[in-house]
Amino acid sequence: MKVFLRPSGGPFLLWTLAVQLLLCGSGVYASDNTKNCKLFSESDSERKVLSRLEPLINKNFTVETKNDKESYTYVFQLCGDADGIPGAGIIQVDSKQNRKTIIGTYNSTQAIGGSDWVMLIYRNGDKYDAHCSQEMRKAIVMITCNRKVDMGQLEVVLEDRDREQDCFYLFELDSSSVCPALESHLSAGSIILIIGFCLLAVYLTGGFLYQRLIVGAKGMEQFPNYAFWVEVGNLTADGCDFVCRSRNREESPAYRGVNTQPIEDEPEERDDHLLPM
Repeated sequence: MKVFLRPSGGPFLLWTLAVQLLLCGSGVYASDNTKNCKLFSESDSERKVLSRLEPLINKNFTVETKNDKESYTYVFQLCGDADGIPGAGIIQVDSKQNRKTIIGTYNSTQAIGGSDWVMLIYRNGDKYDAHCSQEMRKAIVMITCNRKVDMGQLEVVLEDRDREQDCFYLFELDSSSVCPALESHLSAGSIILIIGFCLLAVYLTGGFLYQRLIVGAKGMEQFPNYAFWVEVGNLTADGCDFVCRSRNREESPAYRGVNTQPIEDEPEERDDHLLPM
Protein backbone atom coordinates (compact mmCIF):
# COMPACT_ATOMS: atom_id res chain seq x y z
CA MET A 1 0.00 0.00 0.00
CA LYS A 2 1.40 3.38 -0.99
CA VAL A 3 0.97 6.43 1.20
CA PHE A 4 1.45 9.86 -0.29
CA LEU A 5 2.38 12.53 2.22
CA ARG A 6 2.60 16.22 1.76
CA PRO A 7 5.51 17.87 3.52
CA SER A 8 3.14 19.85 5.78
CA GLY A 9 0.69 16.99 6.35
CA GLY A 10 2.96 14.60 8.27
CA PRO A 11 2.02 15.61 11.84
CA PHE A 12 -1.68 15.66 10.95
CA LEU A 13 -1.49 12.13 9.52
CA LEU A 14 0.38 10.89 12.59
CA TRP A 15 -2.25 12.33 14.90
CA THR A 16 -5.00 10.78 12.78
CA LEU A 17 -3.37 7.35 12.91
CA ALA A 18 -2.86 7.67 16.67
CA VAL A 19 -6.54 8.51 17.23
CA GLN A 20 -7.67 5.62 15.04
CA LEU A 21 -5.41 3.19 16.86
CA LEU A 22 -6.70 4.45 20.18
CA LEU A 23 -10.32 4.02 19.10
CA CYS A 24 -9.67 0.59 17.66
CA GLY A 25 -7.82 -0.45 20.78
CA SER A 26 -10.65 0.77 22.99
CA GLY A 27 -13.16 -1.19 20.94
CA VAL A 28 -11.08 -4.35 21.17
CA TYR A 29 -10.64 -4.10 24.91
CA ALA A 30 -14.32 -3.32 25.41
CA SER A 31 -15.32 -6.44 23.49
CA ASP A 32 -12.66 -8.71 25.14
CA ASN A 33 -13.18 -7.72 28.79
CA THR A 34 -15.81 -10.34 29.54
CA LYS A 35 -13.71 -12.99 27.80
CA ASN A 36 -11.59 -13.10 30.93
CA CYS A 37 -14.47 -15.08 32.40
CA LYS A 38 -14.06 -18.74 31.52
CA LEU A 39 -17.45 -20.34 31.24
CA PHE A 40 -18.17 -23.59 33.05
CA SER A 41 -19.70 -24.78 29.77
CA GLU A 42 -18.79 -22.59 26.80
CA SER A 43 -21.79 -21.36 24.78
CA ASP A 44 -22.65 -18.38 22.61
CA SER A 45 -25.82 -17.67 24.58
CA GLU A 46 -23.90 -17.25 27.85
CA ARG A 47 -21.31 -15.07 26.12
CA LYS A 48 -24.14 -12.86 24.93
CA VAL A 49 -25.46 -12.62 28.48
CA LEU A 50 -22.01 -11.64 29.76
CA SER A 51 -21.70 -8.94 27.12
CA ARG A 52 -24.67 -7.16 28.74
CA LEU A 53 -22.53 -6.65 31.84
CA GLU A 54 -19.75 -4.71 30.06
CA PRO A 55 -20.40 -1.48 32.05
CA LEU A 56 -19.56 -3.35 35.28
CA ILE A 57 -16.10 -4.43 34.14
CA ASN A 58 -13.06 -3.47 36.26
CA LYS A 59 -15.18 -2.29 39.18
CA ASN A 60 -14.80 -3.59 42.74
CA PHE A 61 -18.07 -3.90 44.66
CA THR A 62 -17.80 -4.27 48.43
CA VAL A 63 -20.28 -4.92 51.22
CA GLU A 64 -19.74 -5.42 54.93
CA THR A 65 -21.81 -7.58 57.30
CA LYS A 66 -21.56 -7.57 61.06
CA ASN A 67 -23.09 -9.38 64.01
CA ASP A 68 -22.12 -10.04 67.61
CA LYS A 69 -19.53 -12.68 66.78
CA GLU A 70 -18.49 -12.16 63.18
CA SER A 71 -17.60 -9.35 60.83
CA TYR A 72 -17.05 -10.01 57.13
CA THR A 73 -16.33 -7.90 54.08
CA TYR A 74 -17.16 -9.24 50.63
CA VAL A 75 -15.48 -8.01 47.46
CA PHE A 76 -16.88 -8.78 44.00
CA GLN A 77 -15.41 -8.02 40.58
CA LEU A 78 -16.83 -9.03 37.23
CA CYS A 79 -14.35 -11.15 35.24
CA GLY A 80 -11.45 -9.69 37.19
CA ASP A 81 -9.29 -10.24 40.26
CA ALA A 82 -11.32 -9.27 43.30
CA ASP A 83 -9.15 -7.33 45.74
CA GLY A 84 -6.15 -8.20 43.55
CA ILE A 85 -6.30 -11.96 44.20
CA PRO A 86 -5.61 -13.81 40.92
CA GLY A 87 -8.59 -15.77 39.65
CA ALA A 88 -10.90 -14.69 42.48
CA GLY A 89 -14.29 -13.36 41.42
CA ILE A 90 -15.68 -12.94 44.94
CA ILE A 91 -13.78 -13.10 48.21
CA GLN A 92 -14.74 -13.02 51.87
CA VAL A 93 -12.49 -11.10 54.26
CA ASP A 94 -12.67 -11.95 57.95
CA SER A 95 -12.16 -8.58 59.56
CA LYS A 96 -11.22 -10.01 62.94
CA GLN A 97 -8.73 -12.62 61.77
CA ASN A 98 -7.74 -10.74 58.59
CA ARG A 99 -8.21 -13.93 56.59
CA LYS A 100 -9.31 -13.95 52.95
CA THR A 101 -11.45 -16.76 51.56
CA ILE A 102 -12.22 -17.19 47.87
CA ILE A 103 -15.94 -17.80 47.48
CA GLY A 104 -15.93 -18.20 43.70
CA THR A 105 -13.59 -17.86 40.73
CA TYR A 106 -14.26 -16.32 37.36
CA ASN A 107 -12.38 -19.24 35.77
CA SER A 108 -15.54 -21.29 36.27
CA THR A 109 -18.43 -18.97 35.42
CA GLN A 110 -22.04 -19.56 34.50
CA ALA A 111 -24.29 -16.77 33.21
CA ILE A 112 -28.08 -16.99 32.91
CA GLY A 113 -30.08 -14.03 31.67
CA GLY A 114 -33.67 -12.87 31.45
CA SER A 115 -35.33 -9.80 30.02
CA ASP A 116 -34.31 -7.57 32.96
CA TRP A 117 -31.95 -9.66 35.07
CA VAL A 118 -28.74 -11.68 34.91
CA MET A 119 -27.70 -14.44 37.29
CA LEU A 120 -23.94 -14.82 37.52
CA ILE A 121 -22.54 -17.97 39.16
CA TYR A 122 -18.91 -18.28 40.27
CA ARG A 123 -17.80 -21.83 41.16
CA ASN A 124 -14.68 -23.54 42.47
CA GLY A 125 -14.09 -21.40 45.53
CA ASP A 126 -12.18 -22.50 48.61
CA LYS A 127 -13.50 -25.63 50.33
CA TYR A 128 -15.68 -25.45 53.42
CA ASP A 129 -13.94 -26.43 56.63
CA ALA A 130 -16.79 -28.36 58.24
CA HIS A 131 -19.95 -27.64 56.28
CA CYS A 132 -21.50 -28.93 53.03
CA SER A 133 -19.36 -32.09 52.96
CA GLN A 134 -16.31 -29.83 52.54
CA GLU A 135 -17.22 -29.04 48.95
CA MET A 136 -15.98 -25.98 47.10
CA ARG A 137 -17.74 -22.75 47.77
CA LYS A 138 -20.04 -21.19 45.17
CA ALA A 139 -21.34 -17.63 44.78
CA ILE A 140 -24.50 -16.48 43.00
CA VAL A 141 -24.88 -12.80 42.09
CA MET A 142 -28.35 -11.64 40.99
CA ILE A 143 -28.02 -8.49 38.91
CA THR A 144 -31.41 -6.88 38.39
CA CYS A 145 -32.61 -3.91 36.37
CA ASN A 146 -32.77 -0.50 37.99
CA ARG A 147 -32.79 2.39 35.53
CA LYS A 148 -32.08 4.93 38.28
CA VAL A 149 -28.55 3.66 39.00
CA ASP A 150 -25.66 2.68 36.75
CA MET A 151 -24.02 0.52 39.40
CA GLY A 152 -25.78 -0.07 42.70
CA GLN A 153 -24.52 -1.35 46.03
CA LEU A 154 -23.69 -5.02 46.49
CA GLU A 155 -25.91 -6.71 49.07
CA VAL A 156 -25.56 -10.04 50.86
CA VAL A 157 -28.83 -11.97 50.82
CA LEU A 158 -27.81 -15.21 52.55
CA GLU A 159 -25.23 -17.94 52.95
CA ASP A 160 -26.96 -21.27 52.56
CA ARG A 161 -24.64 -23.84 54.14
CA ASP A 162 -27.11 -25.92 56.16
CA ARG A 163 -27.16 -28.78 53.66
CA GLU A 164 -24.96 -31.59 52.50
CA GLN A 165 -24.35 -30.33 48.96
CA ASP A 166 -24.92 -27.36 46.67
CA CYS A 167 -24.30 -24.74 49.32
CA PHE A 168 -24.00 -21.18 48.04
CA TYR A 169 -23.66 -17.51 48.85
CA LEU A 170 -26.34 -15.26 47.35
CA PHE A 171 -25.75 -11.60 46.50
CA GLU A 172 -27.84 -8.89 44.86
CA LEU A 173 -26.78 -5.94 42.71
CA ASP A 174 -28.84 -3.32 40.88
CA SER A 175 -27.69 -1.95 37.55
CA SER A 176 -29.18 -0.25 34.52
CA SER A 177 -26.90 -2.29 32.23
CA VAL A 178 -29.29 -5.27 32.30
CA CYS A 179 -32.40 -3.21 31.58
CA PRO A 180 -34.09 -3.82 28.23
CA ALA A 181 -34.01 -1.07 25.64
CA LEU A 182 -36.94 1.30 25.83
CA GLU A 183 -39.23 1.15 22.84
CA SER A 184 -40.24 4.39 21.24
CA HIS A 185 -43.96 5.15 21.72
CA LEU A 186 -44.01 7.79 18.98
CA SER A 187 -45.90 6.94 15.82
CA ALA A 188 -44.72 7.86 12.35
CA GLY A 189 -47.19 10.75 12.24
CA SER A 190 -45.89 12.14 15.56
CA ILE A 191 -42.33 12.00 14.30
CA ILE A 192 -43.30 13.80 11.10
CA LEU A 193 -45.08 16.51 13.12
CA ILE A 194 -42.07 16.99 15.39
CA ILE A 195 -39.77 17.30 12.38
CA GLY A 196 -42.20 19.74 10.76
CA PHE A 197 -42.37 21.96 13.86
CA CYS A 198 -38.59 21.94 14.14
CA LEU A 199 -38.20 22.97 10.50
CA LEU A 200 -40.84 25.69 10.97
CA ALA A 201 -39.01 27.03 14.02
CA VAL A 202 -35.72 27.11 12.12
CA TYR A 203 -37.40 28.82 9.15
CA LEU A 204 -39.03 31.52 11.28
CA THR A 205 -36.00 32.16 13.47
CA GLY A 206 -33.51 32.19 10.60
CA GLY A 207 -35.76 34.27 8.38
CA PHE A 208 -36.43 36.80 11.12
CA LEU A 209 -32.73 37.22 11.87
CA TYR A 210 -31.91 37.56 8.17
CA GLN A 211 -34.60 40.17 7.55
CA ARG A 212 -33.71 42.03 10.73
CA LEU A 213 -29.91 42.01 10.58
CA ILE A 214 -29.08 41.70 6.87
CA VAL A 215 -31.98 43.36 5.06
CA GLY A 216 -32.73 45.85 7.84
CA ALA A 217 -36.49 45.31 7.74
CA LYS A 218 -38.80 46.73 10.42
CA GLY A 219 -42.19 45.79 11.75
CA MET A 220 -44.12 43.10 9.89
CA GLU A 221 -41.57 43.19 7.09
CA GLN A 222 -39.26 41.21 9.38
CA PHE A 223 -41.44 38.18 8.83
CA PRO A 224 -39.70 35.92 6.25
CA ASN A 225 -41.30 36.06 2.78
CA TYR A 226 -43.90 38.47 4.09
CA ALA A 227 -45.33 39.43 0.66
CA PHE A 228 -45.68 35.79 -0.35
CA TRP A 229 -47.59 34.81 2.80
CA VAL A 230 -49.84 37.88 2.51
CA GLU A 231 -50.73 36.81 -1.04
CA VAL A 232 -51.37 33.25 0.16
CA GLY A 233 -53.68 34.58 2.87
CA ASN A 234 -55.61 36.71 0.41
CA LEU A 235 -56.03 33.86 -2.05
CA THR A 236 -57.15 31.57 0.75
CA ALA A 237 -59.72 34.10 1.92
CA ASP A 238 -61.03 34.52 -1.64
CA GLY A 239 -61.33 30.78 -2.03
CA CYS A 240 -63.23 30.41 1.23
CA ASP A 241 -65.54 33.26 0.26
CA PHE A 242 -66.24 31.69 -3.12
CA VAL A 243 -66.87 28.20 -1.76
CA CYS A 244 -68.65 28.90 1.51
CA ARG A 245 -71.05 31.73 0.51
CA SER A 246 -74.56 30.31 -0.12
CA ARG A 247 -75.95 33.24 -2.17
CA ASN A 248 -74.90 36.39 -3.95
CA ARG A 249 -74.76 39.33 -1.62
CA GLU A 250 -75.80 41.72 -4.46
CA GLU A 251 -79.12 39.94 -5.15
CA SER A 252 -82.11 42.28 -5.03
CA PRO A 253 -84.85 41.58 -2.50
CA ALA A 254 -88.07 39.79 -3.67
CA TYR A 255 -90.35 42.77 -2.93
CA ARG A 256 -90.09 46.44 -2.30
CA GLY A 257 -91.05 47.96 0.93
CA VAL A 258 -93.86 50.47 1.19
CA ASN A 259 -92.66 54.02 1.11
CA THR A 260 -93.73 55.63 4.34
CA GLN A 261 -92.64 59.11 3.39
CA PRO A 262 -95.47 61.52 2.41
CA ILE A 263 -95.84 62.08 -1.29
CA GLU A 264 -95.39 65.65 -2.30
CA ASP A 265 -98.47 67.26 -3.90
CA GLU A 266 -97.98 67.68 -7.58
CA PRO A 267 -98.79 71.19 -8.87
CA GLU A 268 -102.35 71.40 -10.22
CA GLU A 269 -102.48 72.09 -13.92
CA ARG A 270 -104.72 74.93 -14.83
CA ASP A 271 -106.15 75.33 -18.35
CA ASP A 272 -108.29 78.40 -17.78
CA HIS A 273 -106.34 80.28 -20.37
CA LEU A 274 -107.57 77.96 -23.05
CA LEU A 275 -111.26 78.93 -22.60
CA PRO A 276 -112.69 81.56 -24.93
CA MET A 277 -113.11 84.88 -23.37
